[in-house]
Amino acid sequence: MKDQKETLSVVKIGGGVIEDPQALKYFCKAFSLIPAPKILVHGGGKSATALAEKLGIPTKMINGRRCTPKDSLEVITMTYAGTANKTIVSQLQVDQCNALGLSGADANSISATKRNPKPIDYGFVGDHLKVNASLIKTLLSHGICPVFCAITHDGNGQLLNTNADTIAAEIAIAMADNYETHLWYCFEKQGVLVSEAPLEVLVSLSPNEMKQLINDGVIHSGMIPKLSNGFHALEKGVHKVGIGNEDMLANKGPFTLLKKN
Repeated sequence: MKDQKETLSVVKIGGGVIEDPQALKYFCKAFSLIPAPKILVHGGGKSATALAEKLGIPTKMINGRRCTPKDSLEVITMTYAGTANKTIVSQLQVDQCNALGLSGADANSISATKRNPKPIDYGFVGDHLKVNASLIKTLLSHGICPVFCAITHDGNGQLLNTNADTIAAEIAIAMADNYETHLWYCFEKQGVLVSEAPLEVLVSLSPNEMKQLINDGVIHSGMIPKLSNGFHALEKGVHKVGIGNEDMLANKGPFTLLKKN
């Protein structure tokens, strides 16, 4: 009989929570109560857009995805790896969670390759992630909670803006050999919604059901890549994937649990 693996929680926090100081405090309290080991991943797109506007730098979106030319990358790095990351880390310290803020470049924790500029040039965006599982396991073994922002690097001195949902999924996949990994996409909604008035949250969702709901227009926009990353993680050995708000972390309230077909 194989020894049971220790559970590792990988949580991705949405931008709407980061933007709201009270919501962030509530989330950090809930996150701190998750038994260790655990990892937090975040972006910060709304803050980056606001700072870019103040600096007079336009934000360009194609098909709902942010383009990252050089000037935008500088703003994103300042926001993600700077203000957002350190604000989250300092709040977790208040809640006795010994957090360490990281970008993918730190200790070569997450490398990536620059996205092919054809057919669409998204700029300095990272794909095809390689996660340094050995490093992360070492940090976890010393009681440290890594907090990753959505910045990776290419190994040649170039930073890359990388989708935070993808980073969370790839970390969970990379750690699945050593842990029973649970991946939680935590944002301001209670899960995947069929309707908001009255509130109807899907308790579970399969890939086939997702396709039908996309065709029906129920699932759209940013929820599609989030779900795609979640189902990809399940196929690659992640034990459990959920989508909901911070109550999900304590297994309270409605939230959506992804399942295989």
